[in-house]
Amino acid sequence: MDLDRRELGLGKRPALVLVDMVRGFTDPACPLGAESGSVVAANEALLQAFHARGLPVFFTTVVYHNQSQARVFRDRVPALDILQPGSPWVEVDPALTVADGDVLVEKQWASAFHGTGLNEQLQARGVDSLVVTGLTTSGCVRATVVDGLQYDYRVVVVTEAVGDRNLDAHRANLHDMQAKYADVVGLDALLAQLAELD
Repeated sequence: MDLDRRELGLGKRPALVLVDMVRGFTDPACPLGAESGSVVAANEALLQAFHARGLPVFFTTVVYHNQSQARVFRDRVPALDILQPGSPWVEVDPALTVADGDVLVEKQWASAFHGTGLNEQLQARGVDSLVVTGLTTSGCVRATVVDGLQYDYRVVVVTEAVGDRNLDAHRANLHDMQAKYADVVGLDALLAQLAELD
């Protein structure tokens, strides 16, 4: 039996949070990466819309500066060790437009909030809702969505703008996030919501 839930939509000042749209995850040449061309394209469309309206944009990347950071996570997934300072794998995908004023948040764990100060930066910019996109749906995107809700933001996930190496996990996590944590909408629907803010 499905839970009774409500679509909340965007607030008056949403921010776009692009989770780990970096070369290490978008480039299949990296052990952590997978083919993500359509996800990159959807994120670029969202970036254009947010930039045009002067709305806040946050990118995340994963960078490990020493062996003590996220030790257990890295023991579980040794391929994460390639995400070092100066590595091309930690750079934002070059197909995405990074504008002046966009913020790059370094993280070491799954959630964009955990240990990063992201919430404080969102509060300082008057953000009341989040559009969360990126990679991967079942991992860092989901963790960020759950934490976003726990910090009392309305959260929207755009289906075309998230992806996962495992399609079954992608679908299952979109279903579960829609059931409990976020509005899950298509790109056109989200762009229409943004246009209503104009």
